[in-house]
Amino acid sequence: MSRDTHGLTIHTHTASEAGLLVNSYLVETGEGVVVVDTNLLNSEIAALVAKVDALGKPLLGVFVTHAHPDHFNGVHALIDGRDVPVYATEAVDRVIRDISDAKRAQWGPVYGDEWPAVTAFPTVQLKDGDPVTLDGVRYTARDLGPAESHADSVFLARAANAEQDVAFIGDLAFHGTHPYTADGHGAQWLGVLDTLATELADAAVLLPGHGAPTGVEVLAAQRDYLLCYRAEVARLADGQASLTDEAKEELDRVMREYAPDAPLSWMIALGADAVAAELAAS
Repeated sequence: MSRDTHGLTIHTHTASEAGLLVNSYLVETGEGVVVVDTNLLNSEIAALVAKVDALGKPLLGVFVTHAHPDHFNGVHALIDGRDVPVYATEAVDRVIRDISDAKRAQWGPVYGDEWPAVTAFPTVQLKDGDPVTLDGVRYTARDLGPAESHADSVFLARAANAEQDVAFIGDLAFHGTHPYTADGHGAQWLGVLDTLATELADAAVLLPGHGAPTGVEVLAAQRDYLLCYRAEVARLADGQASLTDEAKEELDRVMREYAPDAPLSWMIALGADAVAAELAAS
């Protein structure tokens, strides 16, 4: 999928459901291409690299919004043999380095040859508010701390002479899919959503890590989902730091009814114990 918005031509590579339906964005300008987030599995990463190559322009940079493998796993394949900067906030860079080996140990046996053998790390660490200009497009980092993941950020892109930002929001709001909740920072996530609802009110479009381009209303929808999910976990856990199998089945039923058409429903139970532990400790 491609779209032109406020002076930017943006192509999207969306993975299959096996690849978590994650979006990688290709920002095409006159002199090159910038990639925001890089996909999970080798087959999807290869397709992303092929899309970059098909544009026939040099890769100018890669941005990683947060420290989850479906967003950073493809960096190595993208930059292999190219002198290309990889941008992330300082916190995102630190967490990727901290978790990459553990994630490979956890998920490598599940995905087999589809899991990349090498992790490439960010090469340029950004502070909150730092701008990067690539072929006339200014990308501004917004460091938001732990929320959906252990380290989240948003990148605001603005073309020359444009009056509005295009916001790459990573996984701070899932659009039309069940979200990942297993990192256990739900309270902070809710606060970040409130912050972004104000900060992104005038953005031209929000481009989420999962789901179609959308507007600022996706932040309120994500907030409502999380509030429902957390209330159900609290009820079913009854003060305990984990849920029984039967309670997880009940949680799954409730959240499927809440979002009956949403894919990635296996994430409902995946995050239950982490949310129960967070609530029990609060």
